[in-house]
Amino acid sequence: MQYRVIRSGRKTLALEIRDGELLVRAPWRTTQAEIERMIREKRDWIGKHLQMSRERKAAAEGVAPLTAEELRELGRRALEYIPERVRHYAAVIGVVPRQITIRNQRTRWGSCSAKGNLNFNCLLMLTPPEVIDSVVVHELCHLKEMNHSERFYREVRKAFPEYDRWHGWLKEHQTELLARLGPGPRGETP
Repeated sequence: MQYRVIRSGRKTLALEIRDGELLVRAPWRTTQAEIERMIREKRDWIGKHLQMSRERKAAAEGVAPLTAEELRELGRRALEYIPERVRHYAAVIGVVPRQITIRNQRTRWGSCSAKGNLNFNCLLMLTPPEVIDSVVVHELCHLKEMNHSERFYREVRKAFPEYDRWHGWLKEHQTELLARLGPGPRGETP
């Protein structure tokens, strides 16, 4: 089985399927034998998720990219809708974000800076409202916990109990949604 190893200062081994490729995220000192043992133990999981990834990728190949005008319209709609959802959930969570920016990004649905600035992908406007809420809550909770710890996810689920369901929806559809950007780099939505 082919795979790519990405070594870093992390503490544990992890497997990731991205664009039909198996990635092994490993601490610096992990041996090749440890990596191969994990791959053998997770063979069924890997096979299932590689197949799902390839099917999503094939589905995305038939998706028509958005025009520049359509992207601007999504950005405009996102600027009207997402800040309203941020205000609503910021009050629920008890946080105050600084700035909200809408972008058309290839790899992220949202982000939160250490300064409290929030960024959201305009493609969220192609998803159900619950998906948007799940991303908004996720990013707002980073204003309390700037990590992905169990405490962070408790905050997320307290504010939005259906988070796992809608986060799962987004993971399932992200390949075809991101394909709407078409080839080439994209930046901030005008």
